[in-house]
Amino acid sequence: MFQLFLRARTPNFLKDRFGGEQTFRARSPERDAETDRTRIEAIMAAIENALQAAEREQSGLNRRVEDVLARAAVTIGNGDDEYLEREALDNHHQDLFDKEILNGQRRLKELTASIAHFKFLKAAMLSRFPEYRPPASQTN
Repeated sequence: MFQLFLRARTPNFLKDRFGGEQTFRARSPERDAETDRTRIEAIMAAIENALQAAEREQSGLNRRVEDVLARAAVTIGNGDDEYLEREALDNHHQDLFDKEILNGQRRLKELTASIAHFKFLKAAMLSRFPEYRPPASQTN
């Protein structure tokens, strides 16, 4: 009996609660397209920012690794038996250079992989959303 009462009251309750007869209305297609474009732009901007930051880091690190390699070459010397007569301080510096070079090369390898992944993500986004056109400053 109570269920019958609820069924009879529910439509009136909802009408009163939400201001009478309202029909469902969807947003305009233009507004939907603008919302979708904004979402895609946010993702593309994040990918582009990450890609540019990784490329800048790679460029700077590459210069620093080359500099350390040049300094290491100076401490090695160019004699055939240089390693036999090398001073302890030169050996110490050589060990430090070796460590820095290895760390730099490891990071360069990681950055190369990351840059490839970011480029893949960018290409995948552009292939999945062909209607999206990046701003002129991002096309390269």
